[in-house]
Amino acid sequence: MARYTGPKTKIARKFGEAIFGDDKAFEKRNYPPGQHGNAKRRGKKSEYAIQLMEKQKAKFTYGVLEKQFRNMFKKATAAPGITGDVLLQYCESRLDNVVFRMGIAPTRSGARQLVSHRHILVNGKKVNISSYQVKAGDVIAVREKSKSLETITNSLSNASHSYEWISWNNDKMEGTYVSVPSRIQIPENINTQFIVELYSK
Repeated sequence: MARYTGPKTKIARKFGEAIFGDDKAFEKRNYPPGQHGNAKRRGKKSEYAIQLMEKQKAKFTYGVLEKQFRNMFKKATAAPGITGDVLLQYCESRLDNVVFRMGIAPTRSGARQLVSHRHILVNGKKVNISSYQVKAGDVIAVREKSKSLETITNSLSNASHSYEWISWNNDKMEGTYVSVPSRIQIPENINTQFIVELYSK
């Protein structure tokens, strides 16, 4: 299956939370999509359905396809530490996510586009692979020729979040991925235990 390009509000309503950021349309209709969405007559979800929903939420949040997500889970299983926490850390360390966290792009999909169009440098070198794993100490910067792009300047001027594991220099338009965030620092509302249980079946 290719990456989802349909209405984001529909997906947010499916999970019952604005996983793509502020969404006025979601606030108006924060119930599941479909003819009977607001009736709330749906029966109790099975354990499998809850686990699958959590995995899908994580995939849509970070914009990762199934094969990529499964591969990250395999790496997380082999790595030291709590598998679910390590999995989220891999998601957070993706280049497109780091670009989004730094405020260079307003959304993760926008960050993916900037990366694929070669507007982003990692340690001074152009990297156009969204899934590139950023390491602690790596410097992420906007390419010199791209610093005047309206999408980037608008995003940086509207950026309101700051994260403990990221430092940003607005004058140079570059930031440092200081460290891999701990689970408690990652703001995403994802229950990784359900994902681990799903893949462990």
